[in-house]
Amino acid sequence: MDNRASMDTGAFLANRTSISNRRHFLRAAGAAAVTAPALLRGASTRSWTEIERILASGNVKGRVARDEAPTPALMLDLDLFEANVKKMVAHARASNRALRPHGKTHKCPEIARYLVKQGAAGACAAKLSEAEVFAAHGVRGLLVTTAAVGKYKIERAVRLAGVAPDTIFSVDNARNAQELNDAAAAAKRKLWVALDLCVSGRTGVMPGVPAVALAEQIARLPHLQLKGIQAYAGSAAHVKGWQKRRDTSLALMTPAIETRAELNKRGIQTPWLSGGSTGTYNIDSNIDGITELQPGSFMFMDTDYNVIGGKETGESYTDFGNALTILATVVSRPADEHVIIDSGFKAMATDRSFLPVPKDPELKFSFGGDEHGKLVSTGGALKLQVGDRVEIIAPHCDPTVNLYDRLYCTRGNAVEAVWSIAARGMSQ
Repeated sequence: MDNRASMDTGAFLANRTSISNRRHFLRAAGAAAVTAPALLRGASTRSWTEIERILASGNVKGRVARDEAPTPALMLDLDLFEANVKKMVAHARASNRALRPHGKTHKCPEIARYLVKQGAAGACAAKLSEAEVFAAHGVRGLLVTTAAVGKYKIERAVRLAGVAPDTIFSVDNARNAQELNDAAAAAKRKLWVALDLCVSGRTGVMPGVPAVALAEQIARLPHLQLKGIQAYAGSAAHVKGWQKRRDTSLALMTPAIETRAELNKRGIQTPWLSGGSTGTYNIDSNIDGITELQPGSFMFMDTDYNVIGGKETGESYTDFGNALTILATVVSRPADEHVIIDSGFKAMATDRSFLPVPKDPELKFSFGGDEHGKLVSTGGALKLQVGDRVEIIAPHCDPTVNLYDRLYCTRGNAVEAVWSIAARGMSQ
């Protein structure tokens, strides 16, 4: 991750983004039909008080236009979003794999419930607090992919199991397993757990002998029930080139598959192995032993995924459309050559070494600080004026979503719904 505090971020990012890469991305992004214009001109004639009243009512369908959303605004093209979900669900079903999409991407109970309705087995949650929000909104089939460590989080985990008994908690060390068991015993409950395997250099017990030993201990703990293995190979997700990405994922996931086979051989039933990402969904679904996929970004997409390369599309990755954008307003035109918009570091995640990309192919973005961005034209005279609106595709969708309270869901130029990003900031 780049340290932006001590350098000219705009210049750094701009230097890392070539015109050829940008054109390449635009070809990839354009593969999915975009129904809404990249440039919105003309302000609403209604007062903000009136718009605010409609938004507060929760009944917005047919009553609010896209250009009436206060900017910066996080926008979701429902046609593209639904097409993305339909494609992933159909792929999982055709591959005979379960699908448990990652909630850390959207942090939105409405989306989690929609995915389950479409056929998902539930939702992954990166953190306990995220899972608590989903459970409170009726989402079931939760897999918490980070271990609940420490007295207070274990207490919360047991409490969550009382609300949603089928929640699965990841475990990667013996002490934590014992503490979970003791807390569950005190509450007269039984917790479902998954063995978290370290396949990508982050959390988890090492596959093989260490994992088998931990699983054997869990099997002896009366208030824990081992449900399966969680093995997320995150370092494979963005490897460029489909064949190279396939080789990487296969190498990382093979130890997990072998560990599962050894556990089953020893009589420790391990019915499922959950892994897979947006970048490897059509790789891991063809690896014997992986039974469940847990991708997240596919539903929204971002510039990071657009350039990893597809199975049949070379350097472009066009499997899913860019449904998520940041709507911004031009707030200043200090010179004929550029304009300033109201969306900077606080409006989109900056943890990638490349720039956000405007949907308009004749615009180029650079950061202008916390609150602002700069747009220049790559195709002649700059046409933007103060008050015009533009849409930007973020480099990384997950942390971008975490910056917003609500998601404006649109079809064409109409806002059909406003969904609360209720798990925003839930990082505990």
